[in-house]
Amino acid sequence: MRCPKCECVEDKVIDSRSSKDGVTIRRRRECLKCGHRFTTYEEIETAEKLKVLKRDGSGEDYSREKLLQSLERACHKRPVAPDRLRELADKIYNDLATKHGRDVTYQQIGERVMAELRAVDKVAYIRYASMYRQFEEPDEFLSEIKKLERPHDTLTIRLPGV
Repeated sequence: MRCPKCECVEDKVIDSRSSKDGVTIRRRRECLKCGHRFTTYEEIETAEKLKVLKRDGSGEDYSREKLLQSLERACHKRPVAPDRLRELADKIYNDLATKHGRDVTYQQIGERVMAELRAVDKVAYIRYASMYRQFEEPDEFLSEIKKLERPHDTLTIRLPGV
């Protein structure tokens, strides 16, 4: 690992912790040259990557970074820790890979993200839903907020374009 401050490759691991689901390892490191401390994450690289089938019919490799960016956007200025977002991204990936195999649609990803966000932070859930479902009218926000008042098991899932 290169130090983000001085780019030295000599460091020592201060602390290692496994994520709750055991998929990633968080390591705190200290640069031996400048003493800067930084965090790295390790995960198993799978030989078979998920393919995302997009709205226009094309496909692309699944990107954990894109998922994290959308989670960060939805949770901006919300009381959700960055480590929690990484755990969510890992959980979503593992669930998708287990249930859907190699190919997954953007709808399956979007609905899975919304289910996780709904349990974590309702404001973040509404933000993500508005981006994912492309809300254009205030009534769409109100309708989604009213759905939050119902118990989760009575929630009906609406796929865009269906």
